[in-house]
Amino acid sequence: MRCPFCGHLEDRVVDSRESREGDSIRRRRECLKCERRFTSYERIDEIPYMVVKKDGRREPFSRDKVMAGLLRACEKRPIPTTKLDAIVNAIESYVQSSPERERPTTKIGEMIMRRLKELDKVAYVRFASVYLEFQDVTEFMHELKGLVRARK
Repeated sequence: MRCPFCGHLEDRVVDSRESREGDSIRRRRECLKCERRFTSYERIDEIPYMVVKKDGRREPFSRDKVMAGLLRACEKRPIPTTKLDAIVNAIESYVQSSPERERPTTKIGEMIMRRLKELDKVAYVRFASVYLEFQDVTEFMHELKGLVRARK
């Protein structure tokens, strides 16, 4: 930390306190050259994790949005919320493990569909119909036939 008075680079911390909000640390420092005291503040640098939409737009990852989509797909289905929470946790871990701090929503959607397919076929079809943007009944029926074939 550079002394604001003389520019010397060495100091010692005299006192440290957490801010009232708990989002920063206030440190009283003393310059080892001029012996004057000054205050510094440290904050956690929060860069949001981003998702890249199909159209190229970027937006912050929202755990709540993923859960809302799952809840909609699983409405009136016998699926415990602990299972849905596990899916959301896996998705969040996937997004947070990105070195670039962003992931494409196409990969996220595929992960969700794969897990829903194992968990509940009806919820899978509901989610897929929105995610895959079925344009007509034929596309919907094609997906259903694939599920029926896999079941046999």
